[in-house]
Parts: sequence; C-alpha cells; structure tokens
Amino acid sequence: MKALVLAGGSGTRLRPITHTSAKQLVPVANKPVLFYGLESIAAAGIREVGIVVGHSAEEIQSAVGAGDAFGLDTTYIRQEAPLGLAHAVLVSRDFLQDEDFVMYLGDNFIVGGITGLVDEFRRARPDAGILLTRVADPSAFGVAELGTTGRVCRLEEKPEQPRSDLALVGVYLFSPAVHRAVRAIKPSQRGELEITHALQWLIDEGYEVRSTVIDGYWKDTGNVSDMLEVNRTVLESLEPAVRGSVDTASQIIGRVRIEEGARVTGSRIVGPAIVGAGTVITHSYVGPYTSIAAGCRLLDSEIEYSIVLSGSAIQGVRRVEASLIGRNVDVTPAPAVPAAHRLVLGDHSKVQISA
Repeated sequence: MKALVLAGGSGTRLRPITHTSAKQLVPVANKPVLFYGLESIAAAGIREVGIVVGHSAEEIQSAVGAGDAFGLDTTYIRQEAPLGLAHAVLVSRDFLQDEDFVMYLGDNFIVGGITGLVDEFRRARPDAGILLTRVADPSAFGVAELGTTGRVCRLEEKPEQPRSDLALVGVYLFSPAVHRAVRAIKPSQRGELEITHALQWLIDEGYEVRSTVIDGYWKDTGNVSDMLEVNRTVLESLEPAVRGSVDTASQIIGRVRIEEGARVTGSRIVGPAIVGAGTVITHSYVGPYTSIAAGCRLLDSEIEYSIVLSGSAIQGVRRVEASLIGRNVDVTPAPAVPAAHRLVLGDHSKVQISA
C-alpha cells in the first residue's frame, strides 16, 4: 500500500500566516502539522509516499526532503492549481499505479494515528474506505448519509441542508477502482473534482464503500481556533523535560518542556507548555497550552493559550492569549500619546464620550 499526502492548499483561512508559509507547516507543539500525518503513515507500515504540492512546493520539499527522517520514501507530485481532492488523485496516477493507497490531507490531525484503519482495510479489501465523525456544523464539510443497514448511500460536498451530522474526516482508503471514478466525474459548481462525487460514483456503480465512525479526536487545522485547539490537545500528553537553563528565581509548574539553549530568568511557566531551543524568557509569565518556538524572546510579558513561531519577540506586553504569532514578529506596547478625541460632526449631532 502507498500513501498520497495532499499538501497543496493555499490556506486562506490562516492568512496572513500562510502568505509566507505553507499551512501544513504551521507548527503545533513546535512541530509542523504535516509531520504528525507523515509519522502516522510510517507507523502504519507504509513506506512509499507521494506528496501533492502546489505553490509552496519548495518549502514543503525543503522541510520533508526525501523522507528519511520519517522512514519514508517520498515522491513530489505537482498540482498546478487546487482543483479538488479527486483531481489530486488524477494527477498522481503514475505514482499510485494499481496499488491500494491511503489519501491523507496534510493539514488534518488525528489522535491515535491510522494503523488500525489501514490494517482493517488490508484485511477486508473494500473498494474504498472513509472515516466519519459527528460535527456541529456539517455544512462546512463533505457529509455522508447512511442507510438503514449502516452502509453509505449518499455523499454531498458542503451541502446547504445536510442530511446528517456525519462529516468526512481527511483520511481516505482506496483500491485502484477510484481511478475509474475520478476520470468519470465532472467538475462541481466551484470548478473542482470533488472526492465526494468520486465516492458517490463508486456507490452508484455497485462498488463497496465502507465507513468507520470515529469517536477519537480529529481536527482540520484550517483556521486559528482549530490550530490552537490541536496545540492544546498535543500539549496534554507532553513529556516534561528541562534541557535549557532555569534560574532559581523562576518557577516551572506542571508539564513543561524547555529545549536546549533556552534560558528562563525570573519567570513563571505553567504547563502544559513548550519552549523552543535558544528562546530567552525574562521576567515573564507563560501560561498553559502555549508553544513558543526556537529563537524567540519574551521580556516583561504574559502569554497563554497561544502559538509563537520562531524568531519572534514579545516585550512589555500584557496580556496575550488565544493568539497565533508568525515568524520574526515584534510585539511591543503602543507608544504613549495624549488622550484626545478628534471629531468632525454634522449639524444637530449628539455625541456621548466616555470619560
């Protein structure tokens, strides 16, 4: 079995971070989201991985390389434009050949990995396997409707009136039959070849599409709130370690990891939290569920439930929370200015100004 990892999306919901960085490489607990997926694939015993890339191809390839760090053999497949998940399968035909494969969306996060799912697919050998989970707003996802026997009978992509609350999770398992499906379907109204349409084609043509409803944790890390939630979840199982230096005036409470070369002076860090290599924290407070990457500086500041990317500095600021701060950012207090109101008012106006 091979794997096809999709890493070509533009990440519009994570802008401005994704103006300068691939969304799949935004870190949670100081590790890119994409890496968690690659580790899950390797743990499932898969070695050959095709990574579908777009405009951020160079950045993805620089981060992953040949895949040696994950025990994988990677092939990069160019998708000139994000024309849908089924289109990604279409352009990957030469790599996939006639083997079964798992398709993994590179910005998705699943606690517990995919080993059990891959093993079951290998054992049962259906034509396709999908993962489903119950969500509060199914209209934002591909949605599955199950029949009375529990089999998938209908799939829709982002329906205005969903027929169920079962959303497709970003992991799919396919036999070579899917290649017929992606060639048979037409682009949707949004101009994409939808994987839900390909799956529906398989169902309509009598192929076996199995579903598994998962109760475990899954997130599509497509926006800031989801990124912070995944970061929180990963930090819950953080192994504490102090590899950097912490002075006697500092307090380290709970599960905290301080990487090599980091320095903590006169500060309080309450875990779960992680501090990257070479980061300097001085007279500051770092609260729970915070990931601070390598080479950052915190001085006289407070931060909690946030992600800070490498090379950034936060100085003299109280208080930062529920934030995603990009690379090489400077966060400082606004300059003091005289308190004043500047008004341009029309005739007969009424204005109330707080004292």
